[in-house]
Amino acid sequence: MSDVARWLGPSVDMTERRNTRRNIWLAWLIGLTALLVLGNLVSDGTLPLNYGWDVRVNCAAVDAYADGLDPYFVRNLKGTRFSYPYLPVTLDVFRPVCAGGALVAHHMGLYLVLAVLCGLLLPGLGRTRTSPRDVALRLLCVFGAFIGFEWVWASGNFAMLGGALNAVALRLLLRPTTSGAWEDHGFSFRVSGAVLLGLVTSFKLVFCPVIAALYFLPLPRARKLVLIAVAAFGFALPILISRVFYADLFSSWVGVLTKQIPDQHAVELMETNPSLLLLARSLLEQVGLGDSKPVMFATYALAALALVLVPFVLSVLRAVGSGPARAGGSLLTRLDRWLIDHPHVASRVTVLAMFALYVSSPRLKEYAFFELAVYAAVLIADLPALALAAMLTVGLLAPGLVSITGHTVEGGFILLIVALACFWILLLDFRAEPMRLEAQDMHS
Repeated sequence: MSDVARWLGPSVDMTERRNTRRNIWLAWLIGLTALLVLGNLVSDGTLPLNYGWDVRVNCAAVDAYADGLDPYFVRNLKGTRFSYPYLPVTLDVFRPVCAGGALVAHHMGLYLVLAVLCGLLLPGLGRTRTSPRDVALRLLCVFGAFIGFEWVWASGNFAMLGGALNAVALRLLLRPTTSGAWEDHGFSFRVSGAVLLGLVTSFKLVFCPVIAALYFLPLPRARKLVLIAVAAFGFALPILISRVFYADLFSSWVGVLTKQIPDQHAVELMETNPSLLLLARSLLEQVGLGDSKPVMFATYALAALALVLVPFVLSVLRAVGSGPARAGGSLLTRLDRWLIDHPHVASRVTVLAMFALYVSSPRLKEYAFFELAVYAAVLIADLPALALAAMLTVGLLAPGLVSITGHTVEGGFILLIVALACFWILLLDFRAEPMRLEAQDMHS
């Protein structure tokens, strides 16, 4: 035994030294990233700019509605040239939020508090107790990833509310199945989370495909389909309420979306934004095909499939096929069984699917990257050292340096490229070690 100990001793010591060096440089990288994120926030907070233009629009619309005016006509809104983009029912929902002008006057402080709560509410993917390091990484990602928080903080966009509600929805949906998938006593919490997810996607209609990611939860197919149906109901309910109880305003809202109201800003799909759709149009304009909408949408679809959706699906199927052979059945049956057998991995895949569907959206404004950062924050804490370093460098340090040096990302595709790179970092990590979370749980 002494000979074996002597033989193994040097290799064990070398492994420990490597782990120590890795932990040291990773700690320095996390610290550097945190300083940059904090520096960006301090810099943004001290610039003499007229912050909060979006929150002023939203609360001006609420005030106009309270005064009996149509808030979808810009001429009825005080102090803004932008139109109100949300469904009519939200005018009553947002009335308590905008009451007294406190949100307009103090939105930056309130958004800081909401972002902290968002990071604290986000769930982990395993059963082990959340460590302070995990919480710190999630908070860092919420505040710094894709400089999304900087955009909602400066503009006062209500994507901040959407991100916070998404955090609550994820907390409810990703509950551990303590008594087995078929006897999941927390299913009512999942139903609540699905409803909330659907309601959040109704704020911005183009993000409704995110609901489909619920199929990857570690539950029997019938229950997953129930959750998808409930989320779809949550998505449709505000639209139905607006159509039935706010008929006149609903017509105006449709007029805003379809540019039927003259002489005012209109919310439109092709508005400047760093999305795959606009990237496809930009590339086609280089070859003289930018005016062909069928070609543009076909190119966008091919890009979303090739860069995001197909690689994700193939990676999941590869992980399913690499597991131990089980009784036959259809591909969906084998997928369902694999997800139930690996609940932590299934939660990881669910959030990664949400990230993939969100980043593939045809309209991805800069402030929407905050909600993308919320999905990334769930995944970042469980990454191994190399993947975590890559995520911090690409997703936080790179856009943070662009921001703090005074360069604007508006009107370009920097954020989209950064988000796609982060998606591939997460996907390649999943392909390399699909069962890592299960192995961690066994040894915890």
